[in-house]
Amino acid sequence: MTDTPRSRPLRVLAAMSGGVDSAVAAARAAEAGHDVTGVHLALSANPQSFRTGARGCCTIEDSRDARRAADVIGIPFYVWDLADRFREDVVEDFVAEYEAGRTPNPCLRCNEKIKFAALLDKALALGFDAVCTGHYAKVLVREDGTRELHRASDMAKDQSYVLGVLDDRQLAHALFPLGDTLTTKDEIRAEAERRGLAVAKKPDSHDICFIADGDTQGFLARRLGKAEGDIVDESGARLGTHEGAYGFTIGQRKGLRIGVPAADGKPRYVLDISPVDNTVTVGPAASLDVSALTAIKPRWCGAAPDGPGTYTAQLRAHGGETEVSAHLVDGELRVTFTEPVRGVAPGQAIVLYDGTRVVGSATIATTVRATAGAA
Repeated sequence: MTDTPRSRPLRVLAAMSGGVDSAVAAARAAEAGHDVTGVHLALSANPQSFRTGARGCCTIEDSRDARRAADVIGIPFYVWDLADRFREDVVEDFVAEYEAGRTPNPCLRCNEKIKFAALLDKALALGFDAVCTGHYAKVLVREDGTRELHRASDMAKDQSYVLGVLDDRQLAHALFPLGDTLTTKDEIRAEAERRGLAVAKKPDSHDICFIADGDTQGFLARRLGKAEGDIVDESGARLGTHEGAYGFTIGQRKGLRIGVPAADGKPRYVLDISPVDNTVTVGPAASLDVSALTAIKPRWCGAAPDGPGTYTAQLRAHGGETEVSAHLVDGELRVTFTEPVRGVAPGQAIVLYDGTRVVGSATIATTVRATAGAA
């Protein structure tokens, strides 16, 4: 089994966000002998002129930073407007999921629908062989030519979770030059500086790129409006009110504004969000423990599993692994945890691993609490 890139030079379209990772990835692809063209995706219909510290991306400043990096690398550069597609497939999906009481991950949706669908389709139509990004993950090629997605060499930077939505066709045209890097982020920045890339000291983008101020609740309130509802305990007793169930996530502790303390004096957490009656249920931490779940819309990085199997699973972009057993039943993924896990929310992605290999991902639909029934 070998790492990509492949031995022959490729025509590569490098997605350049204006950050240091994508700039170094494009530079490495060019240095490897590939024919590289840089492209910055304009994903906002009304981009800000400047970022706010490390928040947000896709600003005019980011576009200029990407162009300057391409000039230093010595590759052609273009800006492609995918704002309408991004709004429809990522932003609107994000709002609709929260409105339905679920907790989505827009980065997975962006990789699935934008970078490795809309962008990749356009790249292939123009004669490119691959799309290159600054993600930390590896694509390995088996002797029979099939490709596998694996964790990055450095687990601390691994981003395979947000790439778990990629299928065989997309993997066949994906290039991740940073995936085999056993270096710290400081060393990546040092490499960028050696290459003369001005983005070497630019802060990383955090949070949700289209919510530059980091105020997700405020963003949703502007889109969905305020809708007062009840906060109740597990018995149904009313403890307080809220201005929109969409403003809460499973496992949330802060910002509940409950005036009545728990009988045992311990903190309460969000256990359930019901958009039907606009009710948020809270309770003790132990009630967050989940023993099993059902996930829908599975996407496989290769062949679908044949029968029940034992895997490790990751439930959050920066979360750890947990051991599970999983099998497909009528197109749904049924997962049982070896040990209960806490704070699993419908709408999140579960990504299955076999060692370092990404088996696939699915969207969590329902959970089974370790102390009760389905949540």
